[in-house]
Amino acid sequence: MLEVLIPVLVLTLEAAAIWAAFRAIRISRTPQGAVGWVVFLIAAPYLALPIFLFLGHWRLPGYVTARRSSQTSIAALPDFDPASRADASALPEGLRRPLAGFEAIAGLHAVSGNGVRLLVDGPATYAAIFAAIDRAERFVLVQTYILRDDDLGRDLQRRLIARAQAGCKVRLLYDALGSHRLPAAYGAALREAGVVVADFHSLRRPHSRFQVNFRNHRKIVVVDGREGFLGGHNVGDEYVGRDARIGRWRDTHLALSGPAVAQLQLIFAEDWFWATEERLDLDWQPPAAAQDLDVLVVAPGPADRLETGSLYFCNAIHAAQHRIWIASPYFVPDTDILSALSLAALRGVDVRILVAARRDHWLVWLAAFAYFDEMLDAGVGIFRYTDGFMHQKVLVVDEAMASVGTVNLDNRSCRLNFEVTALVFDRDFARTVADMLSADFARSQPHTTRLDDAPNLLRRSGARVARLFAPIL
Repeated sequence: MLEVLIPVLVLTLEAAAIWAAFRAIRISRTPQGAVGWVVFLIAAPYLALPIFLFLGHWRLPGYVTARRSSQTSIAALPDFDPASRADASALPEGLRRPLAGFEAIAGLHAVSGNGVRLLVDGPATYAAIFAAIDRAERFVLVQTYILRDDDLGRDLQRRLIARAQAGCKVRLLYDALGSHRLPAAYGAALREAGVVVADFHSLRRPHSRFQVNFRNHRKIVVVDGREGFLGGHNVGDEYVGRDARIGRWRDTHLALSGPAVAQLQLIFAEDWFWATEERLDLDWQPPAAAQDLDVLVVAPGPADRLETGSLYFCNAIHAAQHRIWIASPYFVPDTDILSALSLAALRGVDVRILVAARRDHWLVWLAAFAYFDEMLDAGVGIFRYTDGFMHQKVLVVDEAMASVGTVNLDNRSCRLNFEVTALVFDRDFARTVADMLSADFARSQPHTTRLDDAPNLLRRSGARVARLFAPIL
């Protein structure tokens, strides 16, 4: 029996590997990626086939259709209130065409009449978020990648329960992979109080049930359609500096008011519809804020026809005339972004990349060292943040615009994750963000060591091996 079964299994696996190789040729983003998968699948099918089943896809089918369906219940889309559309002619001349690019990526127009507040680190962020939740009158929408059943998570839970018991509509959306340690009892207590809780993939799974790509990495809070929050903070004690193993957690969030809140709310509504098929009855006309800033919410993801995450970075880099500073804990960019950064530095732009010196994801941290030499050769400044763990996702262009959100400077954020960021087109706000980053640079060490001169063999050789996995990092 075994004499027959073993050859059949071997032939089946090899046939499956050949099928996967043809599929890789059809769906791979680049010729290099296709060749890499084909060689791996044919040379080592028993190892490569399971990896391909888990990591071999880069588009999530069906989300675009669900997005369009969810929008049929919102009559004011896509422009909401046309009167709130930002006047591009009032922007610096060098920013007008980049703005058109960002609007095309977002599928929305930048809107004026917004208030924006920079929230630096966890205590300030959650003080603002919790205060907004506590004054909710109609509805609270919360979306996060990581949700923990710890002190901060239970504080959020209590506040959501209190709002639900007060008659507010409360919706909580999380990603099951990021929140894999969340006990069922946490959600059960919320549901018992009337909070509707959903996993992003609870209704529609990825194309293959083996897939671990397509994570929803967005962090969004919207209260009554009037106040919105987004940025790098998930829900866990480490994000407010309570984890002694990690120490200080350096992160940035953004508080929004005005018409841009409706754009942020739309992103939540689309994700919620994908997860539950519920069309939410929400307020889509938030009042203008006391400030009058131009804002655009951009939400790249693997359902987009174009690689909007990479285009977001490339458009910002090409817009820079004097300065572009980018803060991201990870640095595993694709070829287009590498070329854009190099070209910007070569034409005299002050290009700086702020990354985390400490590591939380070992392979991603290691792969970054394989890119640093190329950046140093082009004149890009690399800074490694040493005062705790740096997790913010921020960029600033000249004194013209700044962005705060969830988009890391790596392939996973640009190609495989659902992300969100808010672009603020305002000189004063750009200066505020630049001042914040200047303080971060002062707490960092410039990286000048070439990979061949790295202090240990693991970094010298391991970084080059880790870079081979860049398309999925």
